Amino acid sequence: MNALSQWFGHRKWPANNQFKILAGPVLIIMILSMMILPLPPFALDLFFTFNIALSIMVLLVSMFTEKPLDFAAFPAVLLFSTLLRLSLNVASTRVVLMDGHEGGDAAGKVIEAFGEFLIGGNFAVGLVVFLILVVINFMVITKGAGRIAEVGARFTLDSMPGKQMAIDADLNAGLIGEEEARRRRTEINQESEFFGSMDGASKFVRGDAMAGLLIMVINLIGGLMIGVAQHGLPFGEAVKTYTLLTVGDGLVAQIPALVISTAAGVTVSRVNTDQDVGQQLLSQLFNNPRVMYLAAGVMGLLGMIPGMPNVVFLLFAILLAALGWWISRRVQDEAVRAVEDKAPSAVQETPEASWDDVQLVDTLGLEVGHRLIPLVDQRQKGELLGRIKSVRKKFAQDVGFLPSVVHIRDNLELSPNVYVITLKGVEVGRAEAFPGKWLAIDPGQVSGAIDGTRTQDPAFGLTAYWIETTQRERAQIYGYTVVDASTVIATHLNHLLHENAGDMLGRAEVQQLLDKVAEHQKSLVEDVVPKLLPLTSLQRILQNLLIEDVPIRDMHTILDVLAEYAPQQSDANELTALVRVALGRAITQQWFPGRESLHVMGLEPRLEQVLAQALNNGGALEPGLADTLMQQTAAAVERQQSRDEPTVLVVQHGLRALLSRFLRRQIKSLVVLSQAEIPDDRNLRVTTTIGAPS
Repeated sequence: MNALSQWFGHRKWPANNQFKILAGPVLIIMILSMMILPLPPFALDLFFTFNIALSIMVLLVSMFTEKPLDFAAFPAVLLFSTLLRLSLNVASTRVVLMDGHEGGDAAGKVIEAFGEFLIGGNFAVGLVVFLILVVINFMVITKGAGRIAEVGARFTLDSMPGKQMAIDADLNAGLIGEEEARRRRTEINQESEFFGSMDGASKFVRGDAMAGLLIMVINLIGGLMIGVAQHGLPFGEAVKTYTLLTVGDGLVAQIPALVISTAAGVTVSRVNTDQDVGQQLLSQLFNNPRVMYLAAGVMGLLGMIPGMPNVVFLLFAILLAALGWWISRRVQDEAVRAVEDKAPSAVQETPEASWDDVQLVDTLGLEVGHRLIPLVDQRQKGELLGRIKSVRKKFAQDVGFLPSVVHIRDNLELSPNVYVITLKGVEVGRAEAFPGKWLAIDPGQVSGAIDGTRTQDPAFGLTAYWIETTQRERAQIYGYTVVDASTVIATHLNHLLHENAGDMLGRAEVQQLLDKVAEHQKSLVEDVVPKLLPLTSLQRILQNLLIEDVPIRDMHTILDVLAEYAPQQSDANELTALVRVALGRAITQQWFPGRESLHVMGLEPRLEQVLAQALNNGGALEPGLADTLMQQTAAAVERQQSRDEPTVLVVQHGLRALLSRFLRRQIKSLVVLSQAEIPDDRNLRVTTTIGAPS
């Protein structure tokens, strides 16, 4: 006891969280205490009223949430509310059996009101109403909500691998950061836990309905026995008194139970959107005037049939027709306002041409068709703008310089769903995207087929399908990587940025990069540029590195190498080769992360000798030798890819530049390294030989 008191004494509870920490334990203890301790009728009235208020609050919260996880505490609320109702049933049963002979208000005013006012004092009507409520709660609402929760838990669990792959794809593409990826993974786990908990929690409500039915039978039989045998009441009076009390007790518990069950059904049956249930109903059920007109016509026909309640049916027909007319007028007004907003202003006198009319070419541009405008419109909360910012930030962190701002504009000459990515005014990428649909990309190991429009992933050329939202979870279960239209465009842009990094590095970017390095090593920058090399030469060297996917983040090493060799060598290509050797460990790590043995492609020794002789004779290859070399390299790349190995070719240092320029023209995925760039502590293993006799 002393140790426990010391622990509580030294424990530092946050002042604003003390009541929150104690709320749960105190509540459960109070609920369990009601099963043991006798309660006076007034206390029963308070707790029954609180139970009704709690059920209404839970229903309203479930109605106003936009997705199930917004009410993640619902399974626990379901458990506590069920325990509260059962405890009240036990407490009220004790009072009914002990004091029921004294009259209808023996168990409190609430039970008396439900027994007298709601059913008019007729115990037969009360029994029927009670049984109907139990059937509705047990057979309809609770059973349906439990089934939805069960299926939702199963599909959520099955779709988790696909969702995780989509998160990893966004993270690798630079569309999201580590914190956002961690948040999404946590949300996926919480979603599966929520539906699993709801599947189990729905059993509480079903058990509560059965317990209410048994408690009613026990109260009725026990009350008759106690009233007749112990208190000497006439049998008829005992039947009336105890039946009304029992029915009132059952109704006062079953009505909140029905409300809670409805809240459970609303929570698990909603579809995740940016609207709550009420907004979904109004925006989707009452947004089509043709539906209103057809419904009015059917009601009008029914109202004209002899023998039908004509006034009621015709009244509803008039109301539905008026509602349809009002909806159609609202749609027309919105269309007129949209046209007026787009209408050109009054014709003005054309001003003289000036230098302001000269439009300079944007380094990076994105043109979109009119159906893609919502993706890039801030007023419509377009997601693509934020993702493009993330792409630029991730590119800067990985490659080593900040790319130009992407200038976005709409182009009415494009097809509605087409977008075009331009570099210095020249188109470098074009594809289609469909807002509201999802692109299911086949990574090569899917387990089933899906319905959709076949296409290709614009970034990597993989087989893909544009699918509807209803097909999304099925595609994830089958192993497809499912992304939305904004992610498709952002991933395509990210791929093209890396592919054209050398062309995007201009003199301004190089100067900004030097200014960044000068913040820490100003003397090193001044010793190289412009003393040893002009800015244009440094730009050419950095572009050579970027063209072959070598990041330029390690500017200190690059400048150190140039400071050492630039006094003896001024050729940019030769200096690039020296820089690559200095960056060899980073280059090797880029293509072989965490591997001790490097599985690479190599040249057959005689072929390597022939190429070395060609290099010494001026670097020109015979057409026949060039074609053979290209074909055999393409075949070797395919064999290397089939073994899931990096397509890296290692050659003599002198041959690297020549073969890289020649082979990479047609084989973009090929990487050519020199033997001098491989660190001494890494083991080379040639798994594919180019030029070997077949």
